[in-house]
Amino acid sequence: MTLQGSLRSVVWLIVFMLSVTSAAGQGPKFSNVDLCNGQARASSDSQIMGCTALITSDASSPQVLAVAYNNRGNAFSTKGEYELAIRDYDESIKLAPNYDKPFNNRGVAYQKKGQYDLAIQDFDAAIKINQNYANAFANRAETYQKIGNYARASEDFDEAVQLQPSLKIVWNERCWTRALTGRLQLALADCNEAIRTVPDDAAAFDSRGLVYLKLGQWELAIADYNSALRLTPRLPTALYGRGFAKIKAGNSKSGNADFVAAKNLDQNIETEFTSYGLH
Repeated sequence: MTLQGSLRSVVWLIVFMLSVTSAAGQGPKFSNVDLCNGQARASSDSQIMGCTALITSDASSPQVLAVAYNNRGNAFSTKGEYELAIRDYDESIKLAPNYDKPFNNRGVAYQKKGQYDLAIQDFDAAIKINQNYANAFANRAETYQKIGNYARASEDFDEAVQLQPSLKIVWNERCWTRALTGRLQLALADCNEAIRTVPDDAAAFDSRGLVYLKLGQWELAIADYNSALRLTPRLPTALYGRGFAKIKAGNSKSGNADFVAAKNLDQNIETEFTSYGLH
């Protein structure tokens, strides 16, 4: 049995034992394991509480501790408390050096903090442990995006799609990367898939709007930016992109109003679009 399989087995054994106790009326409605695993729609604070109870329990094995630290790190990360999350991922990795999830999750925390080199190192480690880890490929791709290495980002998105086509975030992110590198028809296909799978995702409409801008299809771009803004009214990229398309379509007054609104939300938005080759 692999280490990850062993970790799962230990946790689910405890889940079973606690559920039997609960059924007999001798335990809480939700066990600490349930809470730590994020079951029963546990809040981040409840998850932290459940994981902390397991971490401080004398009965917890090293395998259970590794999972508990990883899961508590996830809860801290959800709350935006990335330093606390990283500390917990560190502990999980010390306990189980071949456990792929804390490497991936610590990489996400580093990415959120803007520490991209450390993030990539962790995603590398997660993929070395598990070469079929689609999320780690997708997360590494997103990090390469952020540092402007679109070629490496595209390679990793391709790998993630091949490993797990149902990973919804990949389609939009690969669309964006392909749009920035001029692979517009491929980008359009990815955005269409992103919108098909998650029809209420403002980011996917925003990405397809960029594709249409680069294709010079102003009315289609405006329609997609309208859809993005209905879902997320204060999205600066959609406001600026719509303004750009309106001006190109001959509606300067409305387009300039969108520019002003976008710049009020993000003063660097014009520079961002210039870097996309749109000016």
